[in-house]
Amino acid sequence: MSALLEISRLSKAYGGVHAVEDVSFALGRGELLALIGPNGAGKTTCFNMLNGQIRADSGSVRLDGAELLGRRPREIWRMGVGRTFQITATFTSMTVVENVQMALISAGRETFDLFRRATRRHRAEAEALLDRVAMLDQAERTCGELAYGDLKRLELAIALAHRPRLLLMDEPTAGMAPRERIELMALAAGIVAEQGVSILFTEHDMDVVFAHAHRILVLNRGRLIAEGRADEIRADPLVREVYLGGGAVFAEARDA
Repeated sequence: MSALLEISRLSKAYGGVHAVEDVSFALGRGELLALIGPNGAGKTTCFNMLNGQIRADSGSVRLDGAELLGRRPREIWRMGVGRTFQITATFTSMTVVENVQMALISAGRETFDLFRRATRRHRAEAEALLDRVAMLDQAERTCGELAYGDLKRLELAIALAHRPRLLLMDEPTAGMAPRERIELMALAAGIVAEQGVSILFTEHDMDVVFAHAHRILVLNRGRLIAEGRADEIRADPLVREVYLGGGAVFAEARDA
């Protein structure tokens, strides 16, 4: 599997605290890669450097050979990097389909086209994206009426609107019910398989991680301490000690 994203010696410190320290890994094309670790491990800081929200102190982040560090978030987005966030952000007074249409208008650089009504643009494409995330039946509902799990699925459709090569999903199932978590990540896994999109995601739910991730990275106190398949991560004694306090959570996920 060839690498789409290559991270080399990525670091960020705040005063004397190293949020991310000397982290290196690669993400393959069409790979679903999980980044896990306890609270404060540096996962979100790492994400924020990858898409330009935080400036790294040192290191390199290359997408298909092109350096991302030093670029603005919108420029990185234009290069094919999408992102979903822990807390959803939609236009609550607009309908579900209108939210996706707005994302498609932005992706097509049509924001300042004043001669066509926005509600008439990209309707079929927006509906196709909603169908892909099982939200087409709610297309005409306003976002303010949606349950939280539905908002998460809508956010995924919005993120896919500009056809990203790489999708960063920061705690995609946070706040969702157990069944909704599995369904959302099954959607993500299907998108990886069908469209070849590469996904890097952070997650605390081990059932979700072990069920869908092709590989798993483990951060602790800003440093990468383990990398491998689910069975390798479960068996790693350092991971069990520093991340799971002896492995009880891993055992529950394995037996579920």
